[in-house]
Amino acid sequence: MDVFDGLPDPIIIDILNKVGDVKTLLRCTSLSKRFNSLVPQSESLFLRLDHHQDSDSQSDPPLSNIFQSLFKSFYGFFSLFSKPAKPIPVTSLSPSIPSKILSRFDRIKNLEVDLPGGDVNIEKDTAVKWKAEFGKTLKTCVILAFRSTATVSSSSPASSPDVESDAEFVTGLKTRVVWTISALMSASSRHYLMREVVKEHEEMESLVMRDGGGEGTAVMKSEGMREFRKSGEARVEEEEERVEKNKRSVVPSVRMSMRHAPSLKLKSGICLESATLVIVRPSEGYSDVGDDELAREAFAGDCMYGEAVVALLKRKKNALEINSF
Repeated sequence: MDVFDGLPDPIIIDILNKVGDVKTLLRCTSLSKRFNSLVPQSESLFLRLDHHQDSDSQSDPPLSNIFQSLFKSFYGFFSLFSKPAKPIPVTSLSPSIPSKILSRFDRIKNLEVDLPGGDVNIEKDTAVKWKAEFGKTLKTCVILAFRSTATVSSSSPASSPDVESDAEFVTGLKTRVVWTISALMSASSRHYLMREVVKEHEEMESLVMRDGGGEGTAVMKSEGMREFRKSGEARVEEEEERVEKNKRSVVPSVRMSMRHAPSLKLKSGICLESATLVIVRPSEGYSDVGDDELAREAFAGDCMYGEAVVALLKRKKNALEINSF
């Protein structure tokens, strides 16, 4: 008997959880009857959605899989001499795609999804990064954006929190609002994409969706997912049609606190032009308590963005409102 065969099922499942990658785990189901029964019990998964998903191949007969494997081998060889396929935008992905891919798993607790990014509509030389949390709808969203970066002399002091006049704030306000709306639309499209998965896997406790390019992150926690499942029963038909048409969840009426610096010099010597920090919460039951902590946590893992957030939090806060869209 192989030593691996002597390991108890819980240890095998723990190993599978460490593997995590959905594509790899689905291939493991063909190794043996034991793996075929244990793989669906994996609790922590990582799913990459890109331009070459082949979820339907799991239901193909064995002989068909052999020919597909041969074909893919030749295709992979020839693809070395061709241009790589471009990732498709999130808005063109159907919620049924991740649902079908994950249909073999019945004990998902923690799910991370890597998505194609680049669907925030912004002008060239502009960076927009965001992190949003959802329940039945948007709970919070933190957005950090700037137009360009430049390196200044290391001897130049970092920006001080100068008081920005109302006239200075209004300058370029339209552009900053466009950045904010684009980020909210991008976040809501990710929430829409995973709706079927959240409904079907009721044991799931954590869902994290990240853009491959690091553009944005959308999260749903256990409480938010329970809230979403309950809201599905009460969702009116008119709202459902609106969601299906736009391929994204409805963004509720929101209130925003916006901070802006025409030029923000960081300690590293990088200068961010038109640096903007926006903290978004639903208008219903609005409270800005904890906004500073929320903003710091959103980009805690990135030195440059984290420093920019801390600097912008010292700037004057301006309140804005946007109706549901």
